[in-house]
Amino acid sequence: MLSVSNLSVQFGKRVLFDEVNVAFTIGNCYGIIGANGAGKSTFLKILSGKQEATSGHVHLEPGKRMSVLEQNHNAYDEKQVLESVMMGNKPLFEIKTQIDALYADYTDENAEKIGELQVQFEEMNGWNAESDAAALLSNLGIKEDLHYSNMADLDSKLKVRVLLAQALFGSPDVLIMDEPTNDLDYETISWLENFLANYENTVIVVSHDRHFLDAVCTNIADIDFGKINLYSGNYSFWYESSQLAARQRAQQNKKAEEKAKELQEFIQRFSANVAKSKQATSRKKMLDKLKIDDIKPSSRRYPAIIFDREREAGDQILNIEGLSAISEDGDLLFDNVDINLAKGDKVAIISKDSRASTAFYEIVSGNRNPQAGKFSWGVTTNQSYLPVDNSDFFRNDLSLVDWLRQYTKTEEEREEVYVRGFLGKMLFSGEEALKKSNVLSGGEKVRCMLSRMMLQRANVLMLDEPTNHLDLESITAFNNSLKNFKGTVLLTTHDHEFVQTVANRIIELTPKGTIDRYLSFDDYMTDKSIKAQREKMYGLVEA
Repeated sequence: MLSVSNLSVQFGKRVLFDEVNVAFTIGNCYGIIGANGAGKSTFLKILSGKQEATSGHVHLEPGKRMSVLEQNHNAYDEKQVLESVMMGNKPLFEIKTQIDALYADYTDENAEKIGELQVQFEEMNGWNAESDAAALLSNLGIKEDLHYSNMADLDSKLKVRVLLAQALFGSPDVLIMDEPTNDLDYETISWLENFLANYENTVIVVSHDRHFLDAVCTNIADIDFGKINLYSGNYSFWYESSQLAARQRAQQNKKAEEKAKELQEFIQRFSANVAKSKQATSRKKMLDKLKIDDIKPSSRRYPAIIFDREREAGDQILNIEGLSAISEDGDLLFDNVDINLAKGDKVAIISKDSRASTAFYEIVSGNRNPQAGKFSWGVTTNQSYLPVDNSDFFRNDLSLVDWLRQYTKTEEEREEVYVRGFLGKMLFSGEEALKKSNVLSGGEKVRCMLSRMMLQRANVLMLDEPTNHLDLESITAFNNSLKNFKGTVLLTTHDHEFVQTVANRIIELTPKGTIDRYLSFDDYMTDKSIKAQREKMYGLVEA
């Protein structure tokens, strides 16, 4: 279906790919994984023809159609929503455009041409194109009254869904998607997972959502050491297998190194001893023959995210009574919220409107006033907050050492070696720790914020979309850290695996109060009685 032959990509002295050969076959979904900077997005651009390789070539089977999830959200602002979706099938849309143009200037001379085009159009199932596009949009949460709106009138999150519909439209033979779950809610992600799991053609996807990769992938394409290796199975199978293989290689390597060290010591001790010179010579030959399979260090780096508590909290954590919030546009985000957090709670704060959860965190962290209601933290609690927007923390040009030093409390903590210790855990070591704080990438900023949180040693963690901008390695380390954390967690995330494995309580904020259950996330989302209650709370059905 789609193959890559002898592909190499080099930027200056940096080699991104070196003589890569890989084939993607029909009926499989390939998850492209690799550390940040390994070249995942570059590889997708080369596959789709948007970027040239240094050498090698990409071959798509003749007659097959490729579709790519558009990353430029404003590319179709002058088009209608439904039209933008149908443009995903370029051959079909071109024929439709020609037919419309000929009808607009109809003459007897072009009647025959219209007939020929209509035959092609019918063979491509063109007469059902508009209804198929509308069905895709509805499944992705785009209501019918928006189908004939201009793309420019949609907010960015709805545009993402339209562009996803465009990529899926017409069942392309090869579907390429870079981070398709960004800005999608749980219900839409679940629909997409089911759609792709049953998709009969070839899918190639980059995603940091582990649950999504597990749900849709039949194969994992791992980018490391400038190569791409294919493995059967989903992401979890690859991860467990790779960890096991690494441990086995390390054990083998350790045994070989121990044997080499033993031989080397013997040679050094007895090479000058005439009586044992023959033995020393013999062992030197053994040493020369000994092949130590060095484990080449992976490009993956896992941060050490460890949340220690300065003290254990008492039984009173957080009490909220009658809390409500309104957006800047006057929309009611949530109303009459009553919550009492108990010791040991790890709570997923969810809402259909992401503005609601962010407003909630801003209020209980003291950064915003509620429209009504009150809240109080337990006297033994101390909180640490990771906001979804951290830009205000990085407006200066301090080095990372000095940036983190701002949040220390004692002279001992202000020592450079102490501060560097926290930065080092977040992969900022050596010269990296002297980078300016205002030139960091999104992922680097989040890792700095995590350094700050670890330094604060809080017993309550508040996390608003904490996985944004992080790579799979950082997300995995973060996830494991929260599972082991003994304090209280308030968490909002679109990472399914993250919330499912951390939260033991779900609180949903709605314009008509809260739904509050001690359930896992999966059980909450599949409970039919809760689903009916949610629809009433959001006004989707009559109460």
